[in-house]
Amino acid sequence: MSPTALADKQNAGAHGSVEFTKSNLIYFSSVSENTKRFVDKLEMEAARIPIFATEPQLISTVPYVLLIPTYGGERGKHSIVPQIMKFLRYDENRANLRGVIGAGNTNFGEYYCIAAKRIAQKCNVPVLYTFELMGTSEDVLNVKEGLETFWTPASQNRQER
Repeated sequence: MSPTALADKQNAGAHGSVEFTKSNLIYFSSVSENTKRFVDKLEMEAARIPIFATEPQLISTVPYVLLIPTYGGERGKHSIVPQIMKFLRYDENRANLRGVIGAGNTNFGEYYCIAAKRIAQKCNVPVLYTFELMGTSEDVLNVKEGLETFWTPASQNRQER
């Protein structure tokens, strides 16, 4: 067994039921699938954070960007859903996080995209982009081009400084 396969097997035992991903884009979308529809328009490989506790936990094995919605309620108090918080409790997922993209509703005022802003601040990574609701075709283009640029080696070198 290769060292990588052995490490994966050991990690799987430590985490319970897991699914490993090598995707550079990880997102959360509720059962409404608004965020999923946006991600589908990007036409990029992406991994979805599980909605239900019965699903295997997602573990990132490579650097990635997190794309998440913000949910309303009590002045941003419940803006980050438990599934995202559970995902980020895993050391591997926090260590591999390189940036956050947020979806939100401008009706939330100062709490627009607050989930992305809070995660970025807590994990010391940048908010790369924000868009309203399901995004426009311009948002799709901006995110797609932005991610392509973000993952170029020259861009990664600038981020490490």
